[in-house]
Amino acid sequence: MNLQIQGPVLITGCSSGIGTAVARAFLDAGAVVYATARRVETLTELAGAGACTLSLDVTDEESMRKAVQAVEADHGSVGVLVNNAGYGEYGTVEEADLELVRKQFDTNVFGAARMIQLVLPGMRRAGRGRIINIGSMGGRLTFPAGGYYHASKYALEALTDALRVEVEPFGVRVVLIEPGLIRTSFGGTAARTLSSNSASPEAASAYTALNRRAQEVMASGYGNKLLSASPEPVARAVLDAAGARRPRHRHVITPAAKALVHLRRLAGSHVFDAVVRSQFRLSRP
Repeated sequence: MNLQIQGPVLITGCSSGIGTAVARAFLDAGAVVYATARRVETLTELAGAGACTLSLDVTDEESMRKAVQAVEADHGSVGVLVNNAGYGEYGTVEEADLELVRKQFDTNVFGAARMIQLVLPGMRRAGRGRIINIGSMGGRLTFPAGGYYHASKYALEALTDALRVEVEPFGVRVVLIEPGLIRTSFGGTAARTLSSNSASPEAASAYTALNRRAQEVMASGYGNKLLSASPEPVARAVLDAAGARRPRHRHVITPAAKALVHLRRLAGSHVFDAVVRSQFRLSRP
């Protein structure tokens, strides 16, 4: 594969999982990498591998500005932005604590959007750039007890689609990566929020069985190597998106994710809902 990675790569959320794998893939390809995380001490191994490390919290304006300014001071503009920072806040629509939901949107949607706003002036001046957003198969389909997480990823899909057309005249290309189940700390974090995220004790008791089953489904999915994957396939897709002359607009990662996305698209909501009800053991009245 003939990849041309132009300019420095700025990656959010590199403390573990997908972010770490993406940073290592770019380093192996010989790129200049700025790996970032809220706590810079979590990036020691990446620093040892040759990455420049910066503290960056995508919910903090000053932190984001300083990180982009640091890259631009050394290189003029960011060559590739990888919006990877994100997490899952799970719970049913009725019971979820909306303050926690807002925090999730601040990271998954508004943090990514603000990073895009900050890097684009430099990319436009340079006449080139790549913006790669790490979405999810959860931006194409929805499971119960995950509505607010899915909503954040649907929002990122919409922003990506609009942005792709808006910035193409300036030489900036935009790509969306849609992983399925990736074996990182994400699954454990999401499962823990099911038992703690409730604004209503009454609602929580009504959804106890559903939440318990959702935890079981997540644990089973992430633990099944036929349904899940390591972060490395995601990193390879990001690398391709950054360096291909004509990058694909979307990359759905893992065969299971591709099958589910196609099932939802081709079969329609009635069939997909029936599959979900069976998986989550939900009965109709």
